[in-house]
Parts: sequence; C-alpha cells; structure tokens
Amino acid sequence: KRCLAVDVLGLVVEAVVLPASAHDNAAGIALLDGVAAQMDTVKKALADQGFKKAVVDHGKQYGIDVEIVERNPADKGFVPQAKRWIVEQTNGILMFSRRLVRDYEHRLATSRSRVFWAMTSVMARRLTGATLPSWRAA
Repeated sequence: KRCLAVDVLGLVVEAVVLPASAHDNAAGIALLDGVAAQMDTVKKALADQGFKKAVVDHGKQYGIDVEIVERNPADKGFVPQAKRWIVEQTNGILMFSRRLVRDYEHRLATSRSRVFWAMTSVMARRLTGATLPSWRAA
C-alpha cells in the first residue's frame, strides 16, 4: 500500500509504503511523522475518508490541522474532491514509471525509494519543459 503526502504543486513531500493489510490510520500516522520530521511549516493537511480520528489527533501533536474531506452524499458516481485531487493526479503521473505500475519490489524501503526516483524524473521534466520522456524522443 503506497501513500503519499504532496504539496499544492503535486510534488511528493513524503511517501509511506506499508503491507496491504495495514490500516489507513497507520499510513496516515506514518505520513504525518515523516512530514513533521522534514518540514515544520506545514499547518494544514487534507485527507480522505479512509483516515479517522486517530490521524486527526496525531496531527494535533505536531500542530498540523488534519481535515477529513468528506464526499457530498448527493453526488452520484465519480466526483473529484477539491484540492484532494492533487494527490490522485500525482499518483497517476507516477504510474507512467514502469517500476511503479506493479509492485516488483520485495522490500518496502526499495518500493518507497522508487516513488522518489520517479518523482525526480517528473520534477526534471517540469523544470526543463520537456513534454516527452527522453526514451520516447526520436
């Protein structure tokens, strides 16, 4: 199970890889620990409905206001949630990396490093303005 914390630009701040049997709360708590260890400027975090009160309480320890973005019950079908869509967009962009499409790695740390490796490629393309990966350019 891969979980990401991204900034408003969609850049990965922290990535957590856990076994599929782990609950979303464990991932949320690990993400908050990682974000708080790296950045002391984060004041607000948006999370989906999979995260519960334990994550909100854990965020308060670091001074991070964790807001659970709930879906409008009147909406039918797929409706992107404001601001939270940035995480889904980043997940989609990272899926262009062949090693992240399937879980080939045996160790969780290796899988986590692949996320950052793929994000480095995304950031380099954004900085250079390249529209195609270098292997596709003819």
